[in-house]
Amino acid sequence: MADINLCFEVHQPLRLRPYYYNRNDKNLIKRLFDEQRNEGILRRVIDKCYQPTNNIIHRNLENLKDFKVTYSISGVLLDQFEMYFPHMIDSFQRLADTGQVEFMGQTYYHSLAGVYENFDEFEEQVGMHSDKINELFGQKPVTFENTEFIYNNKIAQAAQKMGFKGIFTEGIDHVMGWRSPNYLYHPPKHMADQIKVFARNYKLSDDIGYRFSARWWKEFPLMSEKYAAWLSATPGEILNIFIDYETFGEHQWPETGIFGFLGQLPHEVLKYPHMRFTTPKEVVDKYPARDTLDVYEMATISWADIERDTSAWLGNDMQRHAFQEIKALRPLIKAKNDPELTRIWRYLQNSDHLYYACTKHWADGDVHKYFSGLDNPETAYNTVMQVVNFLKSQL
Repeated sequence: MADINLCFEVHQPLRLRPYYYNRNDKNLIKRLFDEQRNEGILRRVIDKCYQPTNNIIHRNLENLKDFKVTYSISGVLLDQFEMYFPHMIDSFQRLADTGQVEFMGQTYYHSLAGVYENFDEFEEQVGMHSDKINELFGQKPVTFENTEFIYNNKIAQAAQKMGFKGIFTEGIDHVMGWRSPNYLYHPPKHMADQIKVFARNYKLSDDIGYRFSARWWKEFPLMSEKYAAWLSATPGEILNIFIDYETFGEHQWPETGIFGFLGQLPHEVLKYPHMRFTTPKEVVDKYPARDTLDVYEMATISWADIERDTSAWLGNDMQRHAFQEIKALRPLIKAKNDPELTRIWRYLQNSDHLYYACTKHWADGDVHKYFSGLDNPETAYNTVMQVVNFLKSQL
């Protein structure tokens, strides 16, 4: 029997306003963050992706009691739903009410706090996110996905300390070695001997997330029957399919047939008697860890770019400088104890701001430019540093 974890990352950043100093809003959030642009982008993503995809998922959950899905939704996005589009909270609550959906834990602000030297900020943000998920959806998360799958032994140890039973990471080849991503693992026992590690099957995940509409791909077009057959033929105990929710309708446009694929996929999978849909919290106690995954701190991995490391956010001097400046504000923020400034500082930690300052070229660079919307990486860096300097002046 193969257990399929169909998991979705759901996140939109709260984008900064370039040249904010020309505004005099007393509301600092509106002054520093581009409210009009954030609301406009989110409206587009809701119309193109979130609402139609939720409708398809809900219909399948209602019609197929053996269908299950898992969501990892950032606190930043939940805040924007509450600010601009509260009906989307209701939409995800409808999914939760079926009893066939798991909500995972992550950092509330989709931040890089997991790679700070001290884990205090990380633990606070993860705790905030768990409380928010419990408040909105009635679940206390028991499995965890760090921002952009950023993972090492110490992050696993910190997640275990907070009570999580499982943590996700990328099933990257140089870490997996001879191992298959289709089993559970654990970190080195001296680091964390209880928490289990889920490895994303990046090939099967990226077949949907990246290659679905690629006409150069030898498997194009990808039909639900074909994909279900691939899942059926894949050996292992669990198949971790983890993709961005924006795949549906935003990255892969409706004309590609992506919505039809999603709607039909559960029906095709459940035709195979040896396959079933599960959620990570259901399988974390079901299967033993088959071996150890040892990812030491200097070899931290993620699911981003070709390198699958932290270079998407910390790969150049601008990014590293901004990261250090943001991190260095924590003791001042704590001493000031101003809720509004604390909230701004934590929104500033959103990994997307540093992602936009990436200077990679070729395919990876194109991806960064697509998501940025800013003129260039230097503009992204300068925008971040303006807010850093503003916070310094307030502190």
